[in-house]
Amino acid sequence: MKRRKVLAIIASVMIIQTPFTVQAAMPVPDLLPIGQLKLYKEPSEENGQVSGNSAEDEAETAQDVLDEDAIGSSAILISDKTAKDYELAYERAKNANWGYTNLGIADVSDNLNIRAIAAEDGRLVGKLPRNAACEVIDTDDTWAHIKSGSVEGYVSLEYLLTGVPAKFKAEELAVTVAKVTTDGLNVRAEANTESEVITLVAKGEELEVAAVEGDWVKVLLDDDEVFVSAEYVEVSAELSTAVTMQELLYGQGISDVRVDICQYAKEFIGNPYVWGGTSLTKGADCSGFVMKVFQKYGVKLPRTSRTQANCGTTIEVSEAKPGDLIFYAKGKTINHVAIYIGNGQVVHASSPKTGIKISNVSYRSPYKAVRVLYD
Repeated sequence: MKRRKVLAIIASVMIIQTPFTVQAAMPVPDLLPIGQLKLYKEPSEENGQVSGNSAEDEAETAQDVLDEDAIGSSAILISDKTAKDYELAYERAKNANWGYTNLGIADVSDNLNIRAIAAEDGRLVGKLPRNAACEVIDTDDTWAHIKSGSVEGYVSLEYLLTGVPAKFKAEELAVTVAKVTTDGLNVRAEANTESEVITLVAKGEELEVAAVEGDWVKVLLDDDEVFVSAEYVEVSAELSTAVTMQELLYGQGISDVRVDICQYAKEFIGNPYVWGGTSLTKGADCSGFVMKVFQKYGVKLPRTSRTQANCGTTIEVSEAKPGDLIFYAKGKTINHVAIYIGNGQVVHASSPKTGIKISNVSYRSPYKAVRVLYD
């Protein structure tokens, strides 16, 4: 009998001391969206070895974040977690997905077309390159409504990874980039202020990071390794996003051949960069890409960017029309060429890392522009 009384007293004390927190003043997510299951853990030492974040590691879930409390609005009534705790768990999960709340990854061999409406004949508004990321807004059985970068539209759900598969894929794909935070950032050949300024990079452009070396960041600029001051960039892990495809239209002040050349060049976005290559499908370098595109339209160009720059008529970059050539230089030596496609963009074979891609014309300072089409 005494034992029962003692147990009863202990139970009463435990009940009195048990926290009952009811926080309904703030809206909380009932369930975390699909694709936010795995969060980063700090590496830990086990038996003298460091364990990392491989797919084989035990995933930290949103439930782990909340110390194994159940997730859901009904659980708040019996949990000692506040609405702020749930909000922080939601943010941690989102941040673990590189800022996406419902991550999608393009699962294609080249590019996934983004259309203005959910139909095969919908107007093309962008392309999601292979392995690029997007926010999945909504889906049905066939189409996904997405947003990636500045592009919003519809893609075939068949070619889009979502949920946990997208999360695991993204962990393989994320690259470290340096986002330029100042106007006209100096890019130097070496990591010191006495080194030659190779070119300038516009504010907002992102450069892939090769290494961080104290006050300097080694970055990839096309197929060169160069340096920028760490003071003027923000370094973070990012996923690639869609490119806008503002199509040129016939009969709007641009000749048909210029429209054709630009549309033809964009067909090869996502194909590989190969130094010395001239194949639009198997691999080309910058000048090989330009040479082959123009060859189809009867314009013969020499093999290298430096010799191509001596062709045609030199014009101001501001006067460039779609189909004109834009040249870039390392110091005063031309080492890269691209095709201007209008709307402030160029298409070019950039580097082994990125292949053929679209960039802003000022992703680095243009050195000169040349016109080889006379229409």
